[in-house]
Amino acid sequence: MFPGLLVTLAAVADAHGGHHLAFDALLVAVPLTAVAALDSFGRFLDHRDEAVVGLQTLLWGVALLLVVLSCGVRSNAAGAVPQLAITATIACVGVFAIKACFAFAPFLRRLVALRPAKP
Repeated sequence: MFPGLLVTLAAVADAHGGHHLAFDALLVAVPLTAVAALDSFGRFLDHRDEAVVGLQTLLWGVALLLVVLSCGVRSNAAGAVPQLAITATIACVGVFAIKACFAFAPFLRRLVALRPAKP
């Protein structure tokens, strides 16, 4: 969850012109995202038959790729931030939004299944 907050902070900072803050937030998010991706991969190896666990692992890998791409492009930029870095950051926010939907889906199913008690 913390990597998602950092990437969202970076996207907001980019939108308001704080490109140095965005770079710092993404730089902190890289190792956190890597640890989360490795942990998710371990869970996938333990529960290979669950499709949601596999999808979460894949999404963590994509998020890690996008965070590293955005940091790498920003580190070599002189002056303005390249469009690829901003696009990768926004795409990473989208990946975290998809992850959140899959994380909260079981709770929504339970909520929909609730029926009022008969008096």
